[in-house]
Amino acid sequence: MSQTRLKDKVALVTGGAQDIGREIARIFAREGALVVLADIDDKAGQLAANEIPGNTIFWHLDVSSEYDWQTAFSQISARFGGIDILVNNANIIGDLSQQNPEHCSLGVWHHIQRINLDGVFLGCKEAIIHMKNKPGAAIVNIGSYSGKVGVAHACAYAASKAAIINHTKSVALYCAEKNYDIRCNVVLPGAIVTSLWTPKLKNDKDLKPQLQSLAKTVPLKRMGSPVDVAEAVLYLVTPEARYVTGSELSVDGGLSAH
Repeated sequence: MSQTRLKDKVALVTGGAQDIGREIARIFAREGALVVLADIDDKAGQLAANEIPGNTIFWHLDVSSEYDWQTAFSQISARFGGIDILVNNANIIGDLSQQNPEHCSLGVWHHIQRINLDGVFLGCKEAIIHMKNKPGAAIVNIGSYSGKVGVAHACAYAASKAAIINHTKSVALYCAEKNYDIRCNVVLPGAIVTSLWTPKLKNDKDLKPQLQSLAKTVPLKRMGSPVDVAEAVLYLVTPEARYVTGSELSVDGGLSAH
C-alpha cells in the first residue's frame, strides 16, 4: 500500500542508478515524494527511474563537478519549487590493489576523494544555499563502517568516509547556529550485499563461501541488504527524526559494537 510520509516533498538522491541509492529512491517514491534520481550513468539511471513506481525522474549529475551541482539545484528548484531532501549517496570504493598506505598513488587518492568527499562537500554546500528557507529540510550523507575503523588495503576509501562523518557534524552545527531548518545526519552501512559483490558470486566459486564466512563475523549472523540502509535513511528525513541532527546511524548488524 502506498504511504504518504514524504507527500509534497522533493528529494534528490545521488548515485541512484543501483543498489542503496536505487532503494532509497524507491522508498522515497513509495512514501509520496517527487524523487530526482541522479547519477553519472545515464542509461542505468534512466532505467532505474523508469522502473520505480511513483513520481521519479532521472537527472545526470557528476558529483565531483561544482557546475553540475549548481545547475541541478537551480534547475530542479525552478522546475519543482525547491528541494526538501538531499541524500549524498554517490561513491566509489576503487581498486583495493592500489590502496594500501605504502603504494597508493596521489592520483588514486585524489580520484577517490574527489568523488566521495568533494561530492558530499559540494552537495551539502548547494543544499544549504537552496534549502535554508525550506521548512523541515534534511540532508543525509552515506558514510561507511569503514569510516570508523582502519582498512589496510582501502586507505583512500576509508579516509574519505571518515571525513564525511566529520563534515556531517560541521554542517549540522552550522545550520543549527544559523537557525536554518536543515538537519544533517550520516548513515554508516556495513556488511551490505550490493552489486560490488553479486557479479563475482556468479563467476568466483571462492567468493560465496567468503561472504558466508564474513556473515558469521556479524553479530546478527547475516549480511544486510540495500533496503536495510534505505529504511534507515527514510527515518532520518521524516518528521519523526525532527530532533536528530549531527548523528551517526550505523546499519551494520552490530559490527561497530565490537
